[in-house]
Amino acid sequence: MQYRTLGRTGVQVSSLALGAMNFGKIGRTTQDDVTAIVDAALESGINLIDTADVYSGGESEEMVGKAIAGRRDDIVLATKAGLPMDDERNHRGSSRRWLVTELDNSLRRLGADHVDLYQIHRWDPNTSDEETLSALTDLQRAGKIRHFGSSTFPAYRLVQAQWAAREHHLSRYVTEQPSYSILQRGIEADVLPVTEEYGLGVLAWSPLASGWLSGAIREGREITTSRSAFMPQRFDTTIPANRTKLEAVEQLAKVADEAGLTMIQLALGFVTAHPGVTSALIGPRTLDHLHSQLAAADTVLSADVLDAVDAIVAPGTDLAAQEKNNTPPALLDPALRRR
Repeated sequence: MQYRTLGRTGVQVSSLALGAMNFGKIGRTTQDDVTAIVDAALESGINLIDTADVYSGGESEEMVGKAIAGRRDDIVLATKAGLPMDDERNHRGSSRRWLVTELDNSLRRLGADHVDLYQIHRWDPNTSDEETLSALTDLQRAGKIRHFGSSTFPAYRLVQAQWAAREHHLSRYVTEQPSYSILQRGIEADVLPVTEEYGLGVLAWSPLASGWLSGAIREGREITTSRSAFMPQRFDTTIPANRTKLEAVEQLAKVADEAGLTMIQLALGFVTAHPGVTSALIGPRTLDHLHSQLAAADTVLSADVLDAVDAIVAPGTDLAAQEKNNTPPALLDPALRRR
């Protein structure tokens, strides 16, 4: 396992980090499954576990808490808040009111007195940067969080938040968690240059592109990944963008074969090769999934392989633009771009 410094925090984290989104009802995993996955991940050298309040309605945090009981101090523990927890209008977002309440809820579920990294799950256009950063700074000073970061923020919001922290003499975001894979490289054009400029650690989620780069999705095969059940539009090969992804996967498979790599090694090795990326978040649902992904822990791609990837998916390109998660609201809601 390789280790990198998380931004400028001085904290050393593994180049592969364990994402817990599949823990609980989302991934149909039991507590025994989760504990076995966590045990194997820690034994392999992974030392960062990332979850969120919204994953399986809090069940993921509860399962992580039980799995790490008695060894909390050896783990860099990260969670997130901001996405809706239920239908109550104030049980979401990044207001002081919600963050103070929900952090206590997360700590209770995790069985911990603090988290090492608390992340705002999405930019909240209804809450000012000063409001959010002042709440996070106070929670940090209270010892409930060590550091805080953002997740899936547009590049311009990352810059704005850094300015607001300096302007109001508040602590700042020290990490960003964006979606990044061979098939979705758009952040290379804007987000990663900003994170490098400000020294932010980067935890890349979905490095296997929701299973497209797992090796299981190939031309002529039935798509059976668990994600296809609740995100069918992302796997419908009659959609042009998905056909483009499938064509790219076929070419990437040849590159992997010629390099003596699995598709997973190619995909994870690509993400961790970028100098702006600290860790790639893997989200196994089973022990077999975990072991196949751990095989990429020490994968270092040659320049020839990276050049071959660039020739298939150009740098800074998203093959499925509709899957971007940081699109400014005004591009999605016509009312926001009309007087």
